[in-house]
Formats: sequence, structure tokens, C-alpha cells
Amino acid sequence: MTETSLLDDDFSGEAKAKALEPTKVPERMRELIALIEKWDHEYYVLDAPSVPDAEYDRTFNELKALEALYPEWKNPASPTARVGGAVRSDLAKVTHAVSMLSIHTETDFSSEGAIAFDRRVRSELGLTDDDPVIQYDCELKFDGLAANLRYEKGVLVQAATRGDGQVGEDVTANVRTVRSIPLKLDGDVPDVLEVRGEVIMHREDFEALNRRQAELGQKLFVNPRNAAAGSLRQLDPTVTAKRSLRFYAYALGEVSGGAFAHTQTEVLNRLESLGFPVAKEHSAVMGPEALARFHDDIEALRPTLPFDIDGVVYKVDDLELQKRLGFIAREPRWACAHKYPPEEALTICEAIDIQVGRTGKLTPVARLKPVFVGGVTVSNATLHNEDHIAGLDLRVGDTVVVRRAGDVIPEVVRVLHERRPEGTEPFVMPSVCPVCGSATIRDEEEKDTRCTGGLVCPSQMKLSLVHFASRRAMGIDGLGEKIVNLLVDEGLVKSPADIFSLTHEVLIAPTNATVEGAKPIKRMGPKAASNLLANIAKAKETTFARFIFALGCRHVGEATALSLAQHFRTLDRLEAADEAALMQVDDVGEIIAQSIVAFFKEPHNRTVIEALIAAGVMWPAVEVLTEGATSLVAGKTFVLTGTLPTLSRDEAKDLLIAAGAKVSGSVSKKTDFVVAGTEAGSKLEKAQTLGIRILDEEALMAMLKPSAESFDTVATMPQETDRQEADSQREATQVKPQAPEQGSLF
Repeated sequence: MTETSLLDDDFSGEAKAKALEPTKVPERMRELIALIEKWDHEYYVLDAPSVPDAEYDRTFNELKALEALYPEWKNPASPTARVGGAVRSDLAKVTHAVSMLSIHTETDFSSEGAIAFDRRVRSELGLTDDDPVIQYDCELKFDGLAANLRYEKGVLVQAATRGDGQVGEDVTANVRTVRSIPLKLDGDVPDVLEVRGEVIMHREDFEALNRRQAELGQKLFVNPRNAAAGSLRQLDPTVTAKRSLRFYAYALGEVSGGAFAHTQTEVLNRLESLGFPVAKEHSAVMGPEALARFHDDIEALRPTLPFDIDGVVYKVDDLELQKRLGFIAREPRWACAHKYPPEEALTICEAIDIQVGRTGKLTPVARLKPVFVGGVTVSNATLHNEDHIAGLDLRVGDTVVVRRAGDVIPEVVRVLHERRPEGTEPFVMPSVCPVCGSATIRDEEEKDTRCTGGLVCPSQMKLSLVHFASRRAMGIDGLGEKIVNLLVDEGLVKSPADIFSLTHEVLIAPTNATVEGAKPIKRMGPKAASNLLANIAKAKETTFARFIFALGCRHVGEATALSLAQHFRTLDRLEAADEAALMQVDDVGEIIAQSIVAFFKEPHNRTVIEALIAAGVMWPAVEVLTEGATSLVAGKTFVLTGTLPTLSRDEAKDLLIAAGAKVSGSVSKKTDFVVAGTEAGSKLEKAQTLGIRILDEEALMAMLKPSAESFDTVATMPQETDRQEADSQREATQVKPQAPEQGSLF
């Protein structure tokens, strides 16, 4: 027997049955029965399905359609005559007093599914278009394991799974561990009351369970439904007790005495009053249009629910009408499940492509044979990284299960290895970027592979340029994301060095994107272009630390860039440094060192750096304190406030940090100096109150010059004996030390 997949065409099960040649029907029926029995065993007994529900439903519907078209060939033991799968042999059997039947599934995901159900009900009741509409009860279709709870004189005496609908499994001991299930009912209850509902696992509990499984090196569960089923059917109740199962009631089994309720809505309300959890998302509605609206409303609400559902359930609300309608085969005529588009589907991985993101991350993407899943036709799915592919053991040509829930990006969740064609090869991430040809490097910490051509890779160009021009990097005012997008899209800038060759004429010229016949649109106005060019020219004079940070090397932030500048002092030394040399720098570990080496090893990046220097980008040399010299600011904490005469706030901060000082944003007792300019506000007032030394720009620049002398009058904090003494010293604190003869750090 060959496991025939329904991937060969886009037919539904019914359409495929109608298109089949009559001579092939008996063989196809046998093939479908074998498939369904295999999948039933996996789903109901092993709690480990190999195919998505949508694949199972199509196959099951095809068999039903063939049996309807060719009843003479129907097998008496066909799975269409059963409700579920076999009962586990290691659990005691329970015969249900009232059969636990399944319900008809509407696979038309549109409003037509609701209309078709109402039409069938009205036809069975002999109603015409002139008769009143029918009231229905609408509920959620849980994706869990159905259970029957039997109470005698208000005490829980037995719990059983649905099994094959006639015989289930005794899970009483396990059900007693589910905290949401009452063990004893208070109030007026029948002598015998069987409450039916769904045992499920909330998503957050499922994720926590799989994390624990992973930590223990144990098998992970595929989804919450299988986790709930496997947990409820444990032989050891102590295991079940640790699994955070939940129960939601929705129906009755055997009930002794008089009527428990007259409508399904009353059943739910009374069960809730007895202490059973009932999903609040249920409603009594009138007519098919209201059914369809409920279906749509719950679909919109679905992503916010704490548990999985795969549709909604419609039930004729009046219990007397339910009796009149009765059953057909294994299904009640008075109820149906109206499903949503499948969130999982089966398809073929036809190729694995590589996308390069704005940060240089290489993301493998599965190119799929188009399949309808999650309400849309999907042809691509993310594969995250190389480790994820290895974990799936995915190869081109494999049959895969793809999942798309709501707006979530489709992803491959598992591979059907038994269907793998011959001649497939394991996937290997490329050693060079498919976009720019630069070498790639694997980030062992984040388990990603990245392109090292950050300064030249077109996929990273926009983000690289925005970072390059940012305030704490090269500080090119006016060169934000909008202008960068324009410059790159128009082909004016292909690397950071191109920024410094922009001209006024180019910036104010009409864009290339104008539509023929439309009024030309200028890239920039003349004044904006002039301002931008002035800021670009100003940015040519920078600091070594800012330049390093602007390059955008992976893992090199502002603080690391400063440490690198202070340690290596020249670009040549930094470029020549190996991992061992780099790891001598504060805050530089193995991963950062590897990233820096890879960055400077890439010829494309060095070409851009050379072009930047050729364009006039420069910075003062970083000098080292001579032996015996001291820094007056190293280790001290400064606060900047107000507007300084010649230095911007960032420039002053750069100078202080480069000299080993700390710069804080607020004044406290730990502050050593406050540098105050014009229009200084509350920070200056607080500093005066605390008796903190206050400097102007001239005094700051004098302190920044290394000296062999100590300048105790400036560098030493006043002792706060009392407020009066501090006040008397304020004028004295504004001392301007004489500039030492030693050269500047910059």
C-alpha cells in the first residue's frame, strides 16, 4: 500500500471522489481505509499524529464520498462507521451508557457553511421559507480530548475518554488531578449526571511543559492537543498532576430523573452554576446569518484566546427539536462543526533560498508547493536558521507540515521523513553572502549566520547608512531614514563613502521615480540640500571612537568603540589586531573579537574605509599619557548642563569619556563636577545646593589636558561640613586651572 498524498492536485475529498474512474474505486477505498486506520492509531492511541487535521479531513471526506457514490463497495468495517480510534490496551475499558458521537464538519470556511447547516435542519423539520427562523446555540470547537465525567449522588465516580464512541478508557484517577473539575457537586442534582466536555491545555502551559521536557532531554509534544491527550492517558496520575490540564464542559451524557434543562443554553448555564468551567464565548442566536456572524466574530477573537480552537459548533438550542431531528450514521442531525481554514497543511519543500536581512542575518526560506493554510495560499515558510533546519532534518524534496496561525509567518513544523525521495542532500549554509559575495560568519551565541559586508551589502545598506549618520556615530544632522531611503533608491549612494561626494545639483535634481507626464518632484529643496551638505562637511572631522562606532561592526557598541580607540589608538593597529590582541581590551570577549576580525578581514569593508579616508574623514591622533602624567578627570563623574560656547553636549561628553571620566545625566552626591553653560537650569541649582564644584568650558578644557601636577584645588571635592560652609565655598569652586603644557588627548 502506498501512502497517497493529496498534494498531487487541489481537489477537495469530494471532488476527487467524483473524478475517480469507477474501475479504480475499490482499490482507492482500500488505500484510504488503510491510511485512515494508520492515522487514527497515531492520533488516538499514540498521541503522535504524522499528518495535519486538514490532510486527515480531506482523506476521510474522500472515503465518505466514494462510499456514497458506490455503496455496493462499502466495507462494513469502514472507519466512517466509527467515531474515533481504538482504546489503549493498558487502560481499563468503560462502556458508555450514552454513545459519545462526533458531529458533522462543515469544511466550507465561508458563511455558506452556516447557511448549508441551517438549510439541512429546516429540511429535516419540514419547515418552509415562511416558517420562523430556528434558534441555535453557538459554542467553541475545542482542540483537545473529549471526556465523560459520571457523578452519582453528586460525587465523581468515573471518568472516561470518548474512545471509539461506544467504549472509552478509564481515566478517573487522572481526571481527579485536574483542578478545574469538581469532585463533588452541591445543590439539587440528579442521582446520575454525566457531564461531557473537553480536556485541553492552555498555550502557556503547553510551552512551559515543552521547556521542561527539553531541559530533561525528553521528547517534545507536537501541539497542546497531543500534550493534553498524552497527559490525560498517563498510567501514573502523578505525571498527569504536573501537566496543568483544564476542562471545559459543553454537553450531557446519561441523566436520571426529569429534565435537566430544556435548551442547550440552559444546559451550559446550569453546568456553570454547579461549578463546571464553561467557555464564556457561547451565544444563543436566531437564523443562519447570525450563525455566520458568530463564526466571523470568534475567528477575529481566536488569536487572543488562551487555548487552541479549530472552529465553532452550532447546535439546535431546543432539546425537544434535537430529539425530533435524531441522528444519521455516527452524527447528530442537530449539530455541526464549522471549521476555520486549517492552520497546518501538508506540502512539498521544493527549494531552500537565502534572504539577507537589514542587519546582515542570513535567513533560510523554504520554497513550497503552494498550499492553502491559515486562510491564504502559502508558498514560502521561514526556517529561522541552520540549527532549526538540522533539528527538522529538512532537505529539498521532503514532504513537510507547514503551519500558519492568524497573521503569524508560515513555518515548517515537522518533516515526514518516511516520504523522503532518494538522492536528497543535507542543507549547508553558504560561506559567502548571496547578495554581495562577502564572507559569512556564524554567530555561535545567537546561532545565526551573518554577512560580513556591512558597508557594501545592498541588503544592509539602508540600515548601515542610517547608523553611520546617527547622532552618536558620525553625527550627520538631516541624514535620517527618509533621506537615506531616497539616496539609496535613487542609486546616489551605494556605500558610506558616497555620502561625501554628494553635490548640491544632484540633491535638488528631480527624482527618477516621476511618472511620465507628471510634474517633476525634486529630491530636496535648495536650502535643505545646502544644510545637509554643510553637516556632511562638518562630520568629516570626528573622533576615532565615533568612526569605529559608525562602521557598524556587529556587537561593537559605543562603549566598546571607545575602548578600542583608547587601546589601539590608530586604525592600522586596530585593523591588524587578531582575536588574542582584541581580547586584551576591556569589554571585548571572544564573540566580539571574532566579529571585529571578520569585519576587517573582508576586503569590501576595507575598500570602503579607505574611500572614507580618501574623502577627507579624519580624527585627531589619540595620545598616551607619558610616564608620571596624571589625568584630572579619569574616574570622576561629570554632569553637563546648559549651552557651552564652542562645544556641543555630545562633543563635551566624547572628550570626557575619552579621558576616562564618567558622564551622568543627573546630579547627586556622587557627582564630582558639573560643567555649566548658559541657560543652565535645575541641575546647576542642585549642584550649588550640594556644594559640587562647577566648571565652565575653559576650565573643563584645561582639566582635560594631562599633567604631571595634581591640581588639588580643582580635583579635590570640598568636605560638606555644613550647608553654610558649602554656600561660602561656591564662588571658590568656580576655579579655572591653568592649562598644563602636556599635549591634549585628542
